[in-house]
Amino acid sequence: MENKPLRLGGKRDAALKRATEIVAAAWDEFYLPREHEPLMEPALAATLHEGLPEKPSDPIDSLNLAAEVLDTSLAHSRPRFMAWIGSSGLEIGALGDLLAHSYDINLAIDSRAASELERQTIRWLGEFVGYPVAGGAFTSGGTVSNITALAAARERALPGSRKHGIANVRVAIYCSAEVHYSVRRGVELLGLGSDCIRAIPIDANHKMQVALLAENLERDVREGITPIAVIATSGTTLTGALDPIDEIADICQQYGVWLHVDGAYGLPAAGLPEKAGDFRGIARADSVSVDAHKWLFVPKACGAIMVKDRSTLMATFSHNESYMLHEGQSGNAVDETLEYSRPLRALKLWLAFKTHGAEEFRQAIAANLSQAQALYDAAREDPRFEVLPFRPELSVSPVRYGKNSSDEFQSLLVQKLQEDGRVFVSAAEIEGRIWMRPCFTNFRTTEADALSLLEIAADVAKSLDDTGSNHS
Repeated sequence: MENKPLRLGGKRDAALKRATEIVAAAWDEFYLPREHEPLMEPALAATLHEGLPEKPSDPIDSLNLAAEVLDTSLAHSRPRFMAWIGSSGLEIGALGDLLAHSYDINLAIDSRAASELERQTIRWLGEFVGYPVAGGAFTSGGTVSNITALAAARERALPGSRKHGIANVRVAIYCSAEVHYSVRRGVELLGLGSDCIRAIPIDANHKMQVALLAENLERDVREGITPIAVIATSGTTLTGALDPIDEIADICQQYGVWLHVDGAYGLPAAGLPEKAGDFRGIARADSVSVDAHKWLFVPKACGAIMVKDRSTLMATFSHNESYMLHEGQSGNAVDETLEYSRPLRALKLWLAFKTHGAEEFRQAIAANLSQAQALYDAAREDPRFEVLPFRPELSVSPVRYGKNSSDEFQSLLVQKLQEDGRVFVSAAEIEGRIWMRPCFTNFRTTEADALSLLEIAADVAKSLDDTGSNHS
């Protein structure tokens, strides 16, 4: 019988059935907090250090091993995972990924219905957050989205720079002092040099100080420096602060500077009528980035870059190679994106909007906002804990255990909490001090889950030092 490599043959149906069983078990478990984070067994660790397999293995055995690896990894999808800014693996989104990867659509060129679906989903996303999108694409995440926006801003400020470079032109990029590092990375990769970044100081609520932005722009223009872009952050990583977009847009309009809003984390909150005022001016931005795999709950990777003028992306990325022909000025998808081969990342969000409707997303986001407020209030009233002097704007709610505790103790407490595993939280340095930094971006999380951090942290802290809250 002829050998047919890379086919599952008679085990194909059994493999699909086993994968379905693994997914079903995972979906049930994801609604339950873990009592601890599982440690990797020696046998699994040894397996993960083996060399390249030369011979086939049973697909069921391979799937079981993959399930063990995943279950021994950090449980981002569980309701008490509060570290960093995670995704929560919306079930219909996971099915979207299964379909997208099974069909293996490539959006580098026109893919007919799939290309239309991506354009429709971008429009829906813009409608949800209140942005008049005219062009854009789904990306691997905020880093690629921000780089795309910066490249377009560079080309508009310095036409032809994609071909000729910036030579001896002095340029500047303006952003909050707490802007995400992906902006610095993008500036460096585009050859602008991170020395050109003007990190504008923040105010007491961690927002960019617009008056200082204006001063920096005025000084640079007077000195012959070309402003490339201003980046406003809608939801900083440290505290969830929202830069005043409308005021920043006034300054950008005055100087004719590209305004990019990095809303990778926080922008979905603009979809709530009661929060829309906090994002006033979003429609004035030249470009906007948002990660649907953060606060729109779908699995990674599902970032998006949106622009008001599609031609700005065409001016930055279009080309007509012999292997990628297009007619006239219409272009292929790759003529307005940084990436070439691109999977159908939009499908998971399209399915999610279709299945649940925008209102359910608003309800889930509102619940996360409420959880951050509840934690803030409970910690403020609890003499064992300390909170920041301003309330959470979004779903980040930093707390410290022990009002006189040292940073060393706080770092150790976070480490021990992660080892304990009943709740998983990360540490962050805010205003020169170490804090526990829970962030709520999971539709499975309840208020009880959010508040559990306090008692679990107190329990773990007591095991470290029985002297109470004075950990100096």
